[in-house]
Amino acid sequence: MMDSIARTGSFAAAAREMGKVPSALTYSVRQLEDALDVLLFDRSSRQAVLTAAGLELLTEGRRLLQEMDAVANRVRRVATGWESTLTVAIDDAIARRAVYDLMEAFYQLREDGRPPPTRLKLRTEVLAGTWEALSSGQADLAIGTTTQPPGSSFHCEPLGDMEMIFVVAPHHPLASHEGPLDPGTIAHHRIIAVADTARQLLPMTVGVMPGQEVLTMPSMAAKLEALLRGLGCGSLPHSMVRRHVEAGRLVHKPYAQVRPPVPLNYAWRAGPQPARALAWWLQQLRSPVTRLALLEQHEGLLL
Repeated sequence: MMDSIARTGSFAAAAREMGKVPSALTYSVRQLEDALDVLLFDRSSRQAVLTAAGLELLTEGRRLLQEMDAVANRVRRVATGWESTLTVAIDDAIARRAVYDLMEAFYQLREDGRPPPTRLKLRTEVLAGTWEALSSGQADLAIGTTTQPPGSSFHCEPLGDMEMIFVVAPHHPLASHEGPLDPGTIAHHRIIAVADTARQLLPMTVGVMPGQEVLTMPSMAAKLEALLRGLGCGSLPHSMVRRHVEAGRLVHKPYAQVRPPVPLNYAWRAGPQPARALAWWLQQLRSPVTRLALLEQHEGLLL
């Protein structure tokens, strides 16, 4: 109604456009003014001139009408099998560049010339927190879980093995140590760890010796920065630190005892046929190239 009056310039013309009598529009406008306790039209002119308050209402009203149309379109498209939201929990060790490539490919999908109506929500977790996000219902898909979930409530598939290497800064005392490092030698130096994000499950601790001094960081990127500054020692994915080792900013110190790569998985809740967004992500994860990229493609993106 407000839009029609503003466009046509008079109550009479708007009434004709809307198939109503002018008195009905006048009554409706006065009801709206009474409800808002403002004047929407300047009645001193022969034409329907909006006041500042009326112009604001019209501007916001047009925006709301567009949003209502957009919501209606989303609802209709969700009814075709797309989820309204898909939440993906990504372990902090997973390569961000590959994750962004997947998101870009997802948004390039087209149906009737439009991208998927599903809203993606990504959350970064560490160790047991990745599995907890899925098991607690806060995520629909978990990428990078370190253990396979028990029971039949979840599907779990291998993502691949992640090679972890022990590194220190060139000026760290362990950098000049000759030969492979044994646990006793490492225990005398501060270890840098990333905090497990689990809140309900028992948090995991990896590579910390009893009684060892620990510097706990909030993310892999923060741990890497602390290692580069020589604040301690620790292990990170080889693909994440490769360029720093090659450039001499970090020194790789092998263990005395060979440590096998860490097996990672991706998991989702068992049930009926996955909706279309989850089905698309699962299809991508079946590709060996995609799985390898998620483990290796740390280069090329700021950490």
